[in-house]
Amino acid sequence: MAKFTTLTSHAVPLPEENVDTDQIIPARFLKVTDKHGLGDSLFCDWRYLKDGSDNPNFVLNEPASQGAQILLAGNNFGSGSSREHAPWALVGWGFRAMISTGFADIFKSNSLKNGLLPVEVSEPVYKALMEAVQGDRSTKITIDLPTQSVTALGSLETTFPIDSFSKHCLLEGIDQLGYLLSFDDQIARYEQQRP
Repeated sequence: MAKFTTLTSHAVPLPEENVDTDQIIPARFLKVTDKHGLGDSLFCDWRYLKDGSDNPNFVLNEPASQGAQILLAGNNFGSGSSREHAPWALVGWGFRAMISTGFADIFKSNSLKNGLLPVEVSEPVYKALMEAVQGDRSTKITIDLPTQSVTALGSLETTFPIDSFSKHCLLEGIDQLGYLLSFDDQIARYEQQRP
């Protein structure tokens, strides 16, 4: 997975609250064990019309959303079942980070393990960002993981919490297995010393 240090991008505004993982990636797409192509099914039931064509009224299909790496999501984003396919689909579409006032716990954990940074901010900060992004879709937001800060609009700056292990893994671009493998030399030395 790619290292995450500092990200500056425009954002996709999705203010709906309580968006669950079945809306993020419907259950019929959970038959795969490979991440490849899941970005095409992200928000499938909202994103496409019954004939398979793009829904022009869904934000992800708007020209202003293309190339965005930040999702500005409503509160309690990622609730519902604990499908790892949800962060896979978000990353597959191109998102590297999400900003919200709150994420469902399991979804948050799955996101961190898959290189997708969930950034929790206060309600006033969220409202300011949402108003700015909805007013001007080219508004840039900067997320700096080393300092755990979000900056935008020239004057808005805030910090966000993240546990030290997840931060380390994101900065290094490794998952939990990659973290364990980084100790391969020490493990091998230990094993050689055992009787």
